[in-house]
Amino acid sequence: MTSMLVRFALLMAGLTGLAIFGLNWGWPRIEAWRLVPRVPFHQQPALPRNAYAAPAMWVARPGLTPDPAQFLPPGVRHDRKGAAYVFFLHATTYEGRRSWNAPLDHASSRRRADAVVRSTASAFNDEAGVYAPRYRQAALGTFLANRPEQLRALALAQSDARLALTAFLNSVPADAPIVFAGRGQGALILMRLIRDMVTGTPLSARVIAIYLTDWPVSARHDLPVLGVPACTHADQAGCIMTWTTFASPADPREAFAMAANYPALDGSRRNNPPVCTNPLNGGAAPDAPASANLGSLVMADERHGAALVRKSVGARCDPRNGLLIVSKPPHLGDDVMPGNNFSFYDFPLFWLNLRGDLARREATWTRAHRQA
Repeated sequence: MTSMLVRFALLMAGLTGLAIFGLNWGWPRIEAWRLVPRVPFHQQPALPRNAYAAPAMWVARPGLTPDPAQFLPPGVRHDRKGAAYVFFLHATTYEGRRSWNAPLDHASSRRRADAVVRSTASAFNDEAGVYAPRYRQAALGTFLANRPEQLRALALAQSDARLALTAFLNSVPADAPIVFAGRGQGALILMRLIRDMVTGTPLSARVIAIYLTDWPVSARHDLPVLGVPACTHADQAGCIMTWTTFASPADPREAFAMAANYPALDGSRRNNPPVCTNPLNGGAAPDAPASANLGSLVMADERHGAALVRKSVGARCDPRNGLLIVSKPPHLGDDVMPGNNFSFYDFPLFWLNLRGDLARREATWTRAHRQA
């Protein structure tokens, strides 16, 4: 009994020491120590130009079985079939430290990517096709490193995504409308690809909407370079919806510090607050009540099946920090990050609204092009 009490006391002392250490040294530094790769950066060769002709290089695309982007929760059906093709770039799913970039055959990273596409890109599966590539994403720890290797790791990930986007554009009909969507690292890379491959080209006229979440988009340094405005109403086409979800009280310092290591599209340092467009009303107003939320997607776990929670949570854009603030969000899972950061659920929280959001923007785009 005495031995057990001693072990318990030592355990509590250790936990207390760790807590004090965390408060004094800072949890972001602890996370950096835990996640930043411990190996030298080795430049990997570029993928072959036809790499994305292989089905294995895609998490989702038309004809792929199984295709996680085609997931529908109980009670939801395909009510329409849009004409748009969606290019979706998923966020970071590789947490390893043995490489600065995810190996394409890393099993747990691939499983996470499947799960992320199932809960996020599925919001757009009423469209003609959803494409979501696998790519040698930069490891999660690179965003905490603030070292030269982090930009080299991102460059490799971006080179893969560029090949995937080229394959996507070569696969879809030449006059088909296009939707771009990305979260986190995917949003960061997607902005750069749109700048380099779409802005100022005939492709730009085919873009119905762009959805970028969990990465700050600057009204001064990003939007003018993209040549695309932020969405200000639900029936607007050719605009950007962007938000990062936090609960109150929100502390975005860690998220903003990670983003500050990467320059904006014009090469400038990022300035806060970022743009925030409310996904519950298409950017028409900063605030929206829970009654405006048509349904949040809760994925299945060991106790519950997948479900759509109606009127689950309202949201408001906070002008002080550019965050989308939700109050008392439903339990969607355990992936809430420090500072009440709910950005892992940027898409699932507003899943059914996003389906309608894209449908309205596509209708606007179609009317305009028919008239033209």
